[in-house]
Amino acid sequence: MVTIAVDRVRRVAGEVTDPEIPVLTIDDLGILRDVRIDGSDHVDVDISPTYSGCPALETIQADVAQRVRDAGYENVTVNVVLSPPWTTDWMSDAGRRKLREYGIAPPRSRGADMRLLQLAVECPVCGAAHTNEVAHFASTPCQALRRCGSCSEPFQHFKEH
Repeated sequence: MVTIAVDRVRRVAGEVTDPEIPVLTIDDLGILRDVRIDGSDHVDVDISPTYSGCPALETIQADVAQRVRDAGYENVTVNVVLSPPWTTDWMSDAGRRKLREYGIAPPRSRGADMRLLQLAVECPVCGAAHTNEVAHFASTPCQALRRCGSCSEPFQHFKEH
């Protein structure tokens, strides 16, 4: 029975959207780390920020706590886990797809099949690989502003971490 409850709380917490990129959930981002429920129905939810200075962290914590309380668990603690640090490798394929559809180039995968040096960031508008960084920071510190050399459209790139 506890497993069913943990799965339910994990699903509910995972549906919280990122306040800076509202098309992504914290599950899409991979920042939802763990959910535990003890014998007295106390819920612990562990999250990791995309980086230690993330300005959305407090909002995400409050949103997760409220969602879990709304699901019937009054006693909830949302813990911030910094080690190991979050990496863009934890982002789901669905999250990467949602970013691209939203017009933000997703981070490049650093999986086992990644080439040693991969410089191209594909344009989310036309798919061209000839893009240039215009500014190292965009609307959020975890994004850069780039411009496509083919279609000339500016776009944000969620930087690899």
